[in-house]
Amino acid sequence: MLIIKAGTLIDGLRDHPTHNQALFIADGRIVEILPLEQTCLPPDAEIVDWRAGCVLPGLIDCHVHLASLGAADARQFKDDPAAALALRAAANAKKTLKAGFTTVRNLGSNFDVDIQLKKAINENILQGPEIVASGRCLAITGGHGHEGGIEADGPWAVRKAVRTLLKKGADVIKIMATGGVLTEGVEPGAAEFSLEELSAAAEEAHRAGRKIATHAHGNIGIRNAVAAGIDTIEHGVFLDEETIALMLEKGTALVPTLSAPHKINAHGRQSGIPEYAVAKNAKIFANHAKSFRLAWEAGVTIGLGTDAGTPLNYHGENAGELKLMVEAGMQPMAALKAATSNAAEILGLAGEVGQLTAGARADFLLLKGNPLEDIGLLTAAQNIAAVYRSGKKV
Repeated sequence: MLIIKAGTLIDGLRDHPTHNQALFIADGRIVEILPLEQTCLPPDAEIVDWRAGCVLPGLIDCHVHLASLGAADARQFKDDPAAALALRAAANAKKTLKAGFTTVRNLGSNFDVDIQLKKAINENILQGPEIVASGRCLAITGGHGHEGGIEADGPWAVRKAVRTLLKKGADVIKIMATGGVLTEGVEPGAAEFSLEELSAAAEEAHRAGRKIATHAHGNIGIRNAVAAGIDTIEHGVFLDEETIALMLEKGTALVPTLSAPHKINAHGRQSGIPEYAVAKNAKIFANHAKSFRLAWEAGVTIGLGTDAGTPLNYHGENAGELKLMVEAGMQPMAALKAATSNAAEILGLAGEVGQLTAGARADFLLLKGNPLEDIGLLTAAQNIAAVYRSGKKV
């Protein structure tokens, strides 16, 4: 048995931390959590004394691209073979885990390499976080993400594409409701898949017991996706009150990915990011944080996602999203919930990960300092003393 003595414990569920707690861990799961003064420590237990720091759940990133480097201009890698992508994804998975992210949802990878990477990690061939994998994304012909995605036009073609991904082993479906920044020749605000096509995709995913996420910047595309029954809106740049009300009615979550446009805006064309991407990003950047605040203040469920792998948005730096959420007005505990229990709910893993409670998987990290006082502590590797996945230190 492993016992962690926690000076400060953030369990991912409560609105406040607890103090001087003991976590009892066996067979990869939390057996119980007790106040230290009520604890009798077994003489044969392995004991880790972390009363000087904070223990919190392993973090969850709801939107990554493990096979992407985060290069300023990814077009140079567009013809890379599956083997190169797989090697890159394996390296990025390890970086992500070491940064305290024990679960990720990978939303789009050429050749479905994320599905194979998940299998390799589950078989203990490679070290990495738990992966909820989408495989390739669904795009309209010539639309956002069409390079490396599955192009489909019309409801029946969309159904076949979803079924193809399910056959490959996809845990979640990713579909493009609007244009985007990084695909040349498309407009971020423009709707792409129709309501009928989005509904067909959602129906097929849900029939198979899978969730479906959509890339969506423009309000019309977002509203179509929500009406179609899509489970999560990724980005959600141009939200209005009517669409947010529909999200609340339907129970649709938002994964804002503030990091992606922030990085492009911060570094610009001088860093090598293509001119067309910088210009399109300028159109969406100012409204992004505003839409995030509107949704959060209205009560929409928010999950942390970084879009890691987009330009200069590096794997292993995922916790920077927490800082951006707090800077946009979110309280630190709310941001941590977005990265733990909220994210677990979005991924369909509520009760399994994202919380430190009896019966949950023992995914957690030991942090120097208190993130409620300084959320930026999580962005520095030297502050993360240890990461545990299924009760084992990584």
